[in-house]
Amino acid sequence: MRALSLLTILLTALLPAFAFLQPTLSGISTRLHSNIIGIQEDLTFSPPNTAETISEKLCADAASKMKRVMVPVSSDVSDTGYVGISYIHWEGRNKNQQLSLCPLLLVHGFDSSSLEYRRLGPRLANLGIDVYCVDLLGWGFTQLDGIKSFSAQAKVDALGGFWKTVGNNAQVVVGGASLGGAAVIEFAAQNLFDPQNDQNLGCVRGTVLIDAQGFVDGIGPMSVLPAPLAKLGIQVLKSTPLRETANQMSYYDPATYATVDALNVGRLHCLRDGWEESMLSFMQSGGFRPKEKVSRISVPSLVLWGRQDGILDGNEFANKFVETMPEAELKWVEECGHVPHLEKPVETAKYIYDFLNEERVRPKRKDTGVQSVFDGLFSLLK
Repeated sequence: MRALSLLTILLTALLPAFAFLQPTLSGISTRLHSNIIGIQEDLTFSPPNTAETISEKLCADAASKMKRVMVPVSSDVSDTGYVGISYIHWEGRNKNQQLSLCPLLLVHGFDSSSLEYRRLGPRLANLGIDVYCVDLLGWGFTQLDGIKSFSAQAKVDALGGFWKTVGNNAQVVVGGASLGGAAVIEFAAQNLFDPQNDQNLGCVRGTVLIDAQGFVDGIGPMSVLPAPLAKLGIQVLKSTPLRETANQMSYYDPATYATVDALNVGRLHCLRDGWEESMLSFMQSGGFRPKEKVSRISVPSLVLWGRQDGILDGNEFANKFVETMPEAELKWVEECGHVPHLEKPVETAKYIYDFLNEERVRPKRKDTGVQSVFDGLFSLLK
């Protein structure tokens, strides 16, 4: 009892100082951040209402968990230096496992939202993985008003600001689907974790690329269209006929998965005020340019690909990732199209779980002195 009281006193005195040090393990990092520093939530945010147009319970559950947090960005993006980024957090069920595995930060595809992971997130959490699904700035349910730029670089910068704010820049595995893979490649290339370098501030311990775009730069002719023509194209982009066509193309089994519900989930964020302007800003920026950065991703990487992907040919692009990235491994998802996380969430979750459990992907200790202090304090309980 005396030892426990002493431990409480020491922790109370020392933890505020530790909050500003680089923690040793990702689980410690997240807890220090959320419990001591605090997170500034966007109090103007209300989760999206799915009740009127969407019947899928997993979507309603995901939407109810959505929050929006203020994250730092440059003044080129916002005069205030902050933007509101929406996200869904599925907390891993097994607390002990959370401390031994990296958390997973997932990024959705082109003009989509974190609701895209409504089937995968809960399954990963049930396996013990801490999952954060984040909306890219300008898409999903992020702040749209008062933003000066929704460019590809602004999206990557806001992603970095999000993880510094919510994850305390702890070691993390970052995953992205389709164009979200391009965002992940750009983010990872700037933030690779290096356990051999004490001055290294990188946080990306590994990547998961799901039918990812990595070898096509930009968005083609759309980036140079005059604004009036570009706005017409944007109007078509949110139209029901175009969304339905994309819906049908995304699945190996469209009769089961390309439902009206699926269409409405993918289109929900497009109905927000300011969405068209945010899309125009992104298009005029030229889009992501990941092609030259793929080879820089030296951390362990899992490449997942739907065998029957009709949008990005796996035989060409999946194998190219493995050939280009030094520590990449490829797993095929059978009888599956472009979106394994939606069409085959059980298999996809298993592949990701196995990957995160590999020793080469587990969080590495850094000699910051933090762990040794904690070890000494907790030894008082023995």
